[in-house]
Amino acid sequence: MKLWDKNIQTDKIIEQFTVGKDRELDMLLAPFDILGSIAHIIMLEHVGLLQQEELNLLRTELIHIYECIEKGAFVIEEGVEDVHSQVEFLLTQKLGDAGKKIHSARSRNDQIILDIKLYIRDEIQHIVNKTKALFTLLQEKSNLYREVLIPGYTHLQVAMPSSFGLWFGAYAENLVDDLLMIQAAYRIADQNPLGSAAGYGSSFPIDRQMTTGLLGFGGMNYNVVQAQMSRGKTERVVAYALASLAGTISKLAGDVCLFNSQNFDFLSLPDELTTGSSIMPHKKNPDVFELIRAKCNKIQALPAEIDHIWTNLPSGYFRDMQIIKESFLPVFDELSNCLDIVVYAVSRIIPRNDILKEDRYRYVFSVEEVNKLVLKGIPFREAYKMVAASIQEGTYNPDPKIVHSHQGSIGNLCNKEISGKMDVVIQGFDFDTKDKAYRKLLLR
Repeated sequence: MKLWDKNIQTDKIIEQFTVGKDRELDMLLAPFDILGSIAHIIMLEHVGLLQQEELNLLRTELIHIYECIEKGAFVIEEGVEDVHSQVEFLLTQKLGDAGKKIHSARSRNDQIILDIKLYIRDEIQHIVNKTKALFTLLQEKSNLYREVLIPGYTHLQVAMPSSFGLWFGAYAENLVDDLLMIQAAYRIADQNPLGSAAGYGSSFPIDRQMTTGLLGFGGMNYNVVQAQMSRGKTERVVAYALASLAGTISKLAGDVCLFNSQNFDFLSLPDELTTGSSIMPHKKNPDVFELIRAKCNKIQALPAEIDHIWTNLPSGYFRDMQIIKESFLPVFDELSNCLDIVVYAVSRIIPRNDILKEDRYRYVFSVEEVNKLVLKGIPFREAYKMVAASIQEGTYNPDPKIVHSHQGSIGNLCNKEISGKMDVVIQGFDFDTKDKAYRKLLLR
């Protein structure tokens, strides 16, 4: 079944190629197609394009289909092109002509943009919740290991004293910035395209503000051409935001791989988190963190992939957008899985307590020695030369005591303030408006 069928038979090979993975991917969009359809028919009845009795019948059946989707009992049948066709087919099969009226004043073009935006909003909510869980864990670790010192590096050379408190806390605050980017992407997705039809509007007297409210959108894509242009661009913006979060997780995983190696030996992983070698009996490999790093690096490549498909397309709809779905829709599950695993694995990291007692790290305190001389009144540049000379002459004998009290330093991590930043960002998403709108649409 095709919504555009005009009794013209398409070559089987062409049909297989053009449909691609749509049936499989549309299963992810199915519940959102129902939500959008319920909002649409409520609006159609409001403007006189449906009778109240027809609305009641259609809404009841759409809610039934939604419940089937939730139970895993919904399928897109062989020969049915996409989720939109399957839903309309089921409605027509059950309700006759009333089912055929559901497509009035819309196109598959604005349907699919709507479905993707509704999907994005829900998936971002899941990602935000899981990111918050990782943030909370990192802050807990930061507070727990605030006094455990490690060397800081520049150019991979021992530089200045750091701590596990700083290290865990740095990644926590990084997540705040990532969620700020995701929040910006969410707001771009949180605009209603429904009613733009094929990209040039409808001659019916539809009420787009009504569907905007019914679906809990924060706003509307007002210009119907721009609404169509938002497809591809929205996915691109969201992909960049998700890539930012993936980049943070990848860097964290890379640090763990480095710090777990024998040459660094800053932390260890429980045996059950590691794998072995087929020929080297001593090996304990951090495969889980290496795979987290690789998967997150793959996610960081997604914006470029979308760019290559979307950039320089003229305004209006093009089938090229279907290919974006194949890479974009699964990314949420991939990132979600990485977040789950990184929380599980990081919670089991075991830091060492005595790292800076090793002689090879003695020069990490050189800046501390310079600063002590400055506090005695010696100009910084002279103090720097004095400590440099003592290192060259072999008389350098550092005091490992560290006293840092300014904001964000070893002795003053500002984790409470960072937690406050995160709370403000989380509150800015306003997921409640969306959730309440969905519950209301599904009320029998």
